[in-house]
Amino acid sequence: MKIGTKKNMLTFGLVLAIYLVVQLLLNMGILDSYIEINMVIIGINIILAVSLNLITGFTGQFSLGHAAFMSIGAYTSGILTAKLGQPFIVGVIAAALTASMAGVIIGIPTLRLKGDYLAIATLGFGEIVRIIGLNNDYIGGAIGLNDIPQYTNWTWLYFSVVLTIFIISNFIKSYHGRACIAIREDEIAAEAMGVNTAYYKTLAFVIGAFFAGIAGALHANYFYFIKPDSFGFMKSIDILVIVVFGGLGSITGSVVGAVALSILSTLLQGIPELRMVIYAVVLFLIMVYRPQGLMGDRELKLFKKVGVVNGNASSK
Repeated sequence: MKIGTKKNMLTFGLVLAIYLVVQLLLNMGILDSYIEINMVIIGINIILAVSLNLITGFTGQFSLGHAAFMSIGAYTSGILTAKLGQPFIVGVIAAALTASMAGVIIGIPTLRLKGDYLAIATLGFGEIVRIIGLNNDYIGGAIGLNDIPQYTNWTWLYFSVVLTIFIISNFIKSYHGRACIAIREDEIAAEAMGVNTAYYKTLAFVIGAFFAGIAGALHANYFYFIKPDSFGFMKSIDILVIVVFGGLGSITGSVVGAVALSILSTLLQGIPELRMVIYAVVLFLIMVYRPQGLMGDRELKLFKKVGVVNGNASSK
């Protein structure tokens, strides 16, 4: 058996073992509802951070509208499961597809924008989505949409996180991922070398929005209740902070950042008067003394890279 194959099998076994152990602890009541809620928050934040990192960290597109994609996914799943009585799987798939369509809508008009201008455009898109939600009585308007069935559980959460990391990680390692990284490094040079920059920037938005939609569906079908203000500007900032904190261009960093900041926020809930102050100080210290984030652009390599030499696969 090849070393790469053996390592992949061990990784698969580890992923499955973690799922089974946590599921057993939940069934036995050792992990109570408080811990479960925090696991759900961490899992959703991981999906959001990894998907935003594809847009911002790997493709270099500064987006401040990621919460809008999450909002579209949350409301799509909420409407299908609460109002139309559809199964959760239908809600999740529809949420992902609807959010990815929104990714096309925001991706194509903003192709020529960069940096601060792109950030403002995506921020405006997020506000448009929020205002539409506030003024749409069918989805509850400012009051919000409630009585959403709680379908999200550990199984759905865990495998959604694993699927997000697996797909985006393999996308980055592919030719398409390298094209996105080339755009981040030097868009003019990438275009001169034949990279279709318009296509790949839009593709990054579509894939990122797709998984943000899944995160929205998981959120809506766990917390019963959603409202437009929950997915406003500050939610997009929170997701961006996780990405920068963990490290732009590092999937491992997004995971570590989501876990660390979610736990920090939970620990500080006991001192609400100082919570945001301490939270801000921690972020300030990280940005001053380690501006590249906790992981920089490094990755925890779980899969053996495979190359092709003279038509034959070879381990690297």
